[in-house]
Amino acid sequence: QQIGRDHGRVGAGRASGGGAGSQRRAGHPVQVAQRQQPVGERVVRRVVTRSLALADQVIVAVARNSAKQPLFTLQERMDMLRAVCGDDPRVRYEAFDGLLVDFARREGATLIVRGLRAVSDFEYEFQMAMMNRHLMADLETVFLVPPEDATWLSSSLVREVARYGGDVTGLVHPAVAEALRRKFGR
Repeated sequence: QQIGRDHGRVGAGRASGGGAGSQRRAGHPVQVAQRQQPVGERVVRRVVTRSLALADQVIVAVARNSAKQPLFTLQERMDMLRAVCGDDPRVRYEAFDGLLVDFARREGATLIVRGLRAVSDFEYEFQMAMMNRHLMADLETVFLVPPEDATWLSSSLVREVARYGGDVTGLVHPAVAEALRRKFGR
């Protein structure tokens, strides 16, 4: 993994009206980059929805990473994200190469929104946030805590259960469960 390469959720905009004590970013898109697969899509939907409270538009950005051998192709990941997150006109889906900060700069983003699954994720995410700020001084990072029912669930655990024919219904979105069944021939 390259230093400064971030597969997190990104948001952008200018401060405008919001709830009491909040700042809403408007006028620029929010970018959401997807790292986890396949189970991450369950949490991504919630993060995307919550990110729309921070900005007017969300871009679900999926990093192309030639250094990794993902279970699903880039297109399969994009299709699953669309199925999971839905057709909200404020949400669009993009693939990107290179550093997330470069992608954020091209899109006019100034906010990264990251979902933390467990406290163990924080150290890595904090390092990435600091590197991203070093590379783009006006880029902020916000961490969102997941719902309690998702903190213990990891993509590697779900893949392992699916690989050996276990039932992942209720653990992942139905589109992801079906993709896992097809992938593992079960």
